[in-house]
Amino acid sequence: MTSSAEPVSRAERKKQELRREIIDAAFECFADRGYHATGIADIAARLGIGHGTFYRYFENKRDIVDHVVEDLIGRIAAVLTKENAPDAVTNLEDYRAQSARIGESLARVFGEDPRVPRLLMFEAPGIDKAMAERVLDLFELGNALTAAYLSHGVEQGYLRADLDVPSTANAINGMILGSAIASLRKPGAEDQRRLSEALRRVMYDGIAAR
Repeated sequence: MTSSAEPVSRAERKKQELRREIIDAAFECFADRGYHATGIADIAARLGIGHGTFYRYFENKRDIVDHVVEDLIGRIAAVLTKENAPDAVTNLEDYRAQSARIGESLARVFGEDPRVPRLLMFEAPGIDKAMAERVLDLFELGNALTAAYLSHGVEQGYLRADLDVPSTANAINGMILGSAIASLRKPGAEDQRRLSEALRRVMYDGIAAR
């Protein structure tokens, strides 16, 4: 049973590797030519594969962007579970520690491949109306998640009782978005650490219960 399953596992691993290579080649082409000027032929030629191989993995280049967005949502969702869930803490000290963990984890998610935030913020919204809406939906999801953390803090009493939760969530995510844009020019770990620390300081001083 085990030996017969191994070739399937190996084949699946190779399939995943080629899928990743196609995505990487597409990113390189998008960076060189722009999304709209890139054709399937450009991606296939860069990787040295035929069109047929490309279409076994993706319907078109738009499908690659969909895959990147889905993958990003999955990785963000994985960060916000268990000890990092909105209702996991009950006091300001633990909230500070939780925020630091989340900030560090999200920095790793976006820092693993700086092309991902660049694609989402600058290329994807201009692909078509549906993709622009999807990117906006992703930002709205971020606002909703942040609001869930803030609402829990108000309920538990470690955040201000008069907090305007929706507007504060928007403001915090605006700062996070600004940090992500800044990281495209200054991707260094130390710069990101200092920026993240400054962001959290603004958050705590402004919204902690007195």
